[in-house]
Amino acid sequence: MKIIVDTCIWSSAFRKKSPTDDPAVLLLQELIKESRVQMLGPIRQEILSGIVMEKDFKRLSAALGSFPDFNLQSEDYEHAAFIFNVCRKNGVQGSNTDFLICSVAERHQMPILTLDTDFKRYQKYAKIDLLNIAS
Repeated sequence: MKIIVDTCIWSSAFRKKSPTDDPAVLLLQELIKESRVQMLGPIRQEILSGIVMEKDFKRLSAALGSFPDFNLQSEDYEHAAFIFNVCRKNGVQGSNTDFLICSVAERHQMPILTLDTDFKRYQKYAKIDLLNIAS
């Protein structure tokens, strides 16, 4: 089963001062070895956004090239908007990227690996599975 890996996990893995025993990074490494990582284009964009040095951007972009993007459909975007509306109606705010992640995870039955606690709130309104990170 493929796993959607959220931006925050990738950021931890690529951080220069990332501890080598970080449970989230270790789990990501395991998922990569098992070819279970599913990349989404918007996550790729978030990972690469804000990288000032062009050589660092190119290096990271090349590294991420090993992970093909999931082919998003109109229904994924429409369902993301539906989740957004339901969450907003219930006082839960989030980003468009987060709701798109929820939509793809729900529609295509892929768990999400994240440290972002916002996804716990989305889980009340979207049928998503979150992977637990053993610490």
